[in-house]
Amino acid sequence: MTTDTEARRRFLEEYRQIRHAEGRGSDDPAYYRALPYRDLSGRNSAMWRMRAATYRYFESRILAPLEQRSNRPLDILDVGAGNCWMSYRLSLRNHNPCAADIFLDARDGLRAARNYAEPFSAVAAEFDDLPFRQASFDLVVFNSSLHYSTDYEITLSEARRCLRPQGQLVILDSPIYAKREHGERMAAERHAQFERQYGFRSDALRSIEFLDQPMLRHLASVLGVSWTVYRPWYGWRWHARPVKAWLQRRRPPSRFWILVGRFA
Repeated sequence: MTTDTEARRRFLEEYRQIRHAEGRGSDDPAYYRALPYRDLSGRNSAMWRMRAATYRYFESRILAPLEQRSNRPLDILDVGAGNCWMSYRLSLRNHNPCAADIFLDARDGLRAARNYAEPFSAVAAEFDDLPFRQASFDLVVFNSSLHYSTDYEITLSEARRCLRPQGQLVILDSPIYAKREHGERMAAERHAQFERQYGFRSDALRSIEFLDQPMLRHLASVLGVSWTVYRPWYGWRWHARPVKAWLQRRRPPSRFWILVGRFA
C-alpha cells in the first residue's frame, strides 16, 4: 500500500468516526428526505438551519435565474456530495444531478443515496480526477466540500474541464477569512479539539480547510475565474460574531459567503 493510499484510508476512517460521533445519518429514510430543512435526529439542528438558509438563497438567487435562462433541465455535478441531500433536492426540481464523493459510507456518504425516492447518479470520484468528459456540466457545485481540497488550483482546474463554456462554478458553505493566518489558526484549533475529543488530529490528508481573500485573488489570476460574491443572511447573532470576537480578543470568525465563478 502506498503512503498516499494509506493516508487516504486513514483519513476516511477517522472522518467516518467523527461524523458518526456527531450524529450524522439515520436508519430512517425520512431523515435524509427532510434535509436540509429539518434535522429529524435533533443532533445537529443549528447546523442544518444554516445549511437550509444557504440552500434557499442558492435556489432563489442563483439556480432560479439559470433555470429561466436555460429553459431546460440542467446537468449539475455535486462534488463532495456527502449523503447526497443536495442531489436529491436538485432532482426534485427536474434537473440531472450527479453526486460525487470519495466517502462511500451508508449513513453519511454516497451509499446514503439509497434513501431517496428520486433517482440520480452517484459516482465515487476524487476532486482532482473526475471521471467525466470535458464540458459535461452546466453547473459544478462544491457544497460544504471545497475546503477538503489539498490544492485549489488543481481541484478547480478539474472543475473547469468538466464545465460547458457558459457553465458556472458554485462554492457553498466553505469557511472564508480575510487573512490566511486566521484560517490557519482555525484549522489548528480544530485539529487540537479533535485530538482532545477523539484521540487523533484527523489530518492524515492535508486539506486546506478554508479559503482566504488573497487566495481567491490568486485563483482569479492563475485560472482566469471571475468571482461573484453573495452574502446570505443568517441572523443577527451570526452576523454579530466579528464584533464579539474582537471584544473577546479572539481570532476573527469565518464568513460563509456563496461564491459563483465564471471562467474566461
